[in-house]
Amino acid sequence: MKATLSDYPGGQLIKSISQGDFKNKRVFLRVDFNVPLKNGKVTDDTRITAALPTINFLREKGARLIIASHLGRPKGKPEAAFSLEPVATLLGEKLKSDVVFAHEATGYPVLKQSKELREGQIMLLENLRYYAGEESNDNEFAVKLSALADAYVNDAFGTCHRAHASVSALPGLLQDKYAGFLLEKEISELGRVIHNPDRPFVAVLGGSKVSDKVGVIEALLVKSSKIIIGGAMAYTFLRALQVDVGSSLVELDKVTLAGKIMTRAKEAKCQILLPVDHKMATSFDPPHAVKDSENAHIPKGWMGLDIGPKTIELYTRELAGTKCLFWNGPMGVFEQKPFDIGTMSLAQAIADLPNCVKVCGGGDSVAALNTSGLDQHFTHISTGGGASLEMIEGKAMPGIESLKRVPR
Repeated sequence: MKATLSDYPGGQLIKSISQGDFKNKRVFLRVDFNVPLKNGKVTDDTRITAALPTINFLREKGARLIIASHLGRPKGKPEAAFSLEPVATLLGEKLKSDVVFAHEATGYPVLKQSKELREGQIMLLENLRYYAGEESNDNEFAVKLSALADAYVNDAFGTCHRAHASVSALPGLLQDKYAGFLLEKEISELGRVIHNPDRPFVAVLGGSKVSDKVGVIEALLVKSSKIIIGGAMAYTFLRALQVDVGSSLVELDKVTLAGKIMTRAKEAKCQILLPVDHKMATSFDPPHAVKDSENAHIPKGWMGLDIGPKTIELYTRELAGTKCLFWNGPMGVFEQKPFDIGTMSLAQAIADLPNCVKVCGGGDSVAALNTSGLDQHFTHISTGGGASLEMIEGKAMPGIESLKRVPR
């Protein structure tokens, strides 16, 4: 089932950019250009590429574009390592067009630059998190940003779950506001999981902490046929079943909760699958001894760092026949060989599923897919890890809520 903006609670009050008139208007476009940098160069341009359809559409419609984003965590003050200037350079290369880089995000010089832009021209503001008002959702900072624009477009799904000035307070100051194509796509594709997914529907969840995924697991219990669990969070669940986990990472204060989740899953007739063996090491840092466990128990002095070969076989078999799938989180420490085998094997098993809607919920899962080269086999790969999880949970998203127009 394909969802639309109107499937988001109150989404009928949100307009798409396809409904807007942007001729000669200064448009404040909030994007998510929080990309990795190394030696002043962008090392992964996925998020920049994802925003291009919206940027190109607005330019074609005659907009004068003021693009804004955050990058990293500079803690409310300028820090050269987090400057967006390298991003401006790469964006210009991708668009085959000059991109004006503003060395600030507010103030008279930037305001003057915004007014001097011609139709179709682009200016990229300096890192919004250079200003403490961004993360504190300060209205005064939002007022300064609003002076740069006649209209507002949000295409930064990855920040929509945060009540920050450029995604929450700012659109509240402008009547002329819209969702960009990327934001529309995220709502639509994640909607396939949220609204009446094709069955059988399977969720694959990994990562390190149960506490990060409690809301997601509980939301998925009532929708899924099965929840396949890997990563370090699996050891907390196994501990709840009184399985020995050696020196593996366990959230001791969440063991009881894990037990309650498994009870609720049984009541909801949702099968929770846990590892039946593990790839273990004597320590996280190499050099270390590595071997597979004989069963679900991990001996004293060893820690689980990936799912084992029997678990890979079990999970692959359990995926057969799946018609809709949501994946978030790796099965192990995939950045370090040989603990990438579980994640890569499961990615391949998912990629091989025929006639299945496959949605990847961002975060480390995206990095794993990029490494595996299997991203083309997924229906949708979300650009927002935390945002996609909060949407699955059914939480109100500040960046989307603020796009709703108050009926006149």
